[in-house]
Amino acid sequence: MSSVGKSAGSVSGAFPDVAVKDLDEDQAGAEIARLTEEVEAADRAYHTLDAPEISDAEYDALKRRLAEIEARFPQLKSPESPTEKVGAPLAEGFAKVRHEVRMFSLANAFETEELTDFDERVRKYLNLGKDAALTYTAEPKIDGLSLSLRYERGRLVQAATRGDGETGENVTENARTIGDIPHHLSGAPDVLEVRGEVYMSHADFGRLNERQEKAGEKTFANPRNAAAGSLRQLDPRITAERPLRFFAYGWGAASEPLAETQFDAIGRLAEFGFSTNPLTRLCDGPDALLDAYRTIEQKRATLGYDIDGVVYKVNDLGLQRRLGFRTATPRWAIAHKFPAELAWTRLEAIDIQVGRTGALSPVARLSPVTVGGVVVSNATLHNEDYIAGRDAKGNPIRDGKDIRVGDWVQVYRAGDVIPKVADVDLSKRPEDAEPYEFPKTCPECGSEAIREDGDAVRRCTGGMICPAQAVEKLKHFVSRAAFDIEGLGGKHVEAFYEKGWISEPADIFTLGDNHGDELRQLEGWGEKSAANLFAAIDMRRRIPLNRLIFALGIRHVGESSASLLANDYGTWEAFEAAMTSARIGEGDDWKRLTNINGVGDVMATSLVTAFHQEAERASIDRLVSMLEVEPVVRRGPVESPVAGKTIVFTGTLEKMTRAEAKARAEALGAKVAGSVSARTDLVVAGPGAGSKAKEAERLGVEMIDEEAWLALIGG
Repeated sequence: MSSVGKSAGSVSGAFPDVAVKDLDEDQAGAEIARLTEEVEAADRAYHTLDAPEISDAEYDALKRRLAEIEARFPQLKSPESPTEKVGAPLAEGFAKVRHEVRMFSLANAFETEELTDFDERVRKYLNLGKDAALTYTAEPKIDGLSLSLRYERGRLVQAATRGDGETGENVTENARTIGDIPHHLSGAPDVLEVRGEVYMSHADFGRLNERQEKAGEKTFANPRNAAAGSLRQLDPRITAERPLRFFAYGWGAASEPLAETQFDAIGRLAEFGFSTNPLTRLCDGPDALLDAYRTIEQKRATLGYDIDGVVYKVNDLGLQRRLGFRTATPRWAIAHKFPAELAWTRLEAIDIQVGRTGALSPVARLSPVTVGGVVVSNATLHNEDYIAGRDAKGNPIRDGKDIRVGDWVQVYRAGDVIPKVADVDLSKRPEDAEPYEFPKTCPECGSEAIREDGDAVRRCTGGMICPAQAVEKLKHFVSRAAFDIEGLGGKHVEAFYEKGWISEPADIFTLGDNHGDELRQLEGWGEKSAANLFAAIDMRRRIPLNRLIFALGIRHVGESSASLLANDYGTWEAFEAAMTSARIGEGDDWKRLTNINGVGDVMATSLVTAFHQEAERASIDRLVSMLEVEPVVRRGPVESPVAGKTIVFTGTLEKMTRAEAKARAEALGAKVAGSVSARTDLVVAGPGAGSKAKEAERLGVEMIDEEAWLALIGG
């Protein structure tokens, strides 16, 4: 069997089974492109659509591998990498709220040793010895939806989701319906933003699904989805009917401090009337943190609500301020995630799904089994090597055990819908079970399915003649991060494709002229709904450059990569001309393309190839002829005395550590270099400054001490 529907697991990739240490630069570039695309798709599904398609554990593994590759190949890391982002784009329908204080996500830890590493990083940054007193808080990590509540003079005036960290959705009226959220606070600062997690208990979730089923409505996959979907209802009356709860765990803007420590500040929130987690405790080091983790993990099954780990935070708020933030995460906190939950079940069938890039992705169809409180019946099998029990280099995985239809298989998940097959019980294998033969032809169009050297995936060569690829490309084109045409979803795309009304993106913009009368006659459509769709299509004739590039669906070009390309070329005309004249591996246009930070040879080859394939290029030209492509609006520089300057720190700094100084300078728009050159604008020299100070004197570079530096940047 085959399917042209939604992929049931991670997108197959280039070198997923090759250890990071064994990747060369080209392979690393391909892996970064693959992982970026998968993480961004997962972010949109989880944060924007409240409909996650992969498990927490699988998502964490993708993001961690991406971070490891970026750390080993820093020259390939994009400034737009998802490892530097929080959340995902906002859903439509809600007013936007800009957070006065940004809402950050947390870095993750998975192994016990990482707790010691976290403690050592904090101490090193603060210049604290290993024996210096340093306490932390430990609290359960609630699996729900982040919410920020703004109170002014004790009155709730605004509630907003996290969104992308800087801008969230205004859900004030919905939040007012949640019993755990006070409408008025007594004794609170004049301005206080309380932050926490909206969630749903297991018992309430079960009763909600029973009501949904009796009413003939769709049931929810898990409590997190139910909570997120309930809070983000456009009609607050629906939210009021849902049994939502709220745990407070932090704060944003505050007109005066709540306390001197994290633990005492949480105590103040409890005094104001908020529910705070009773399992929160103080810990005096890694051993105590691990003890708290084990205690909370043991109680996990009896809590009555979902948690997926334990959060550790530096207790002293003054030290938190000194530690500050990385691009997307605080230095003073980390989330220690629980391992994935496991279950055994029967593998009933293996289906092949064909994606928009032609990748043949195997999906396990399982006898339904409950894993972590959710009934699952599908799992990803990744690729043919994974089924055969080997990695991309031919080395055995699962001790070389292959996966066969009829096998008793172990699956795991960590809070979401689609699990992975982890192991096989050979003692229960049916005698007539045959090794799985991975198809060499596309199950959709019959074209040859080839596997290129170095690629873990077998791909259909049919291109747009393959209905699966054509439909998936069209779905990608209308997706939220691409053209985002209201009223034109995946099911509509499938229906219009099957009727022969659309076969490429340009056809969408002639749909009204060519098939308007026919559409109005379809069941479920009428004059008004058809007019609304055609109006929505016309609204997208004007499109930002980055969205257009992403919407083209070129392999290895994800949302972040499209932004990089748009920012570099600025206009469609410049981008199109460069891709047209570029030749793979040679010439100035190729050099410029591959010199963009975050664009490697693999992505560049894919781009240039797309613009030089006659059929694909003709399709692109037909589309663009119907559009007005908006050029990139350049952002102004950060306003500060050191914005745009290159700074070098040398010698011993007495008021802050070198890491703090570097982070502060970069936050103010400066570039921090490790050596002095003619391009250096300023050297900050402390006691013990040596060769760098001498080089600054020789070159005539301005040099100041730490006091002058602090005065320059405002303390």
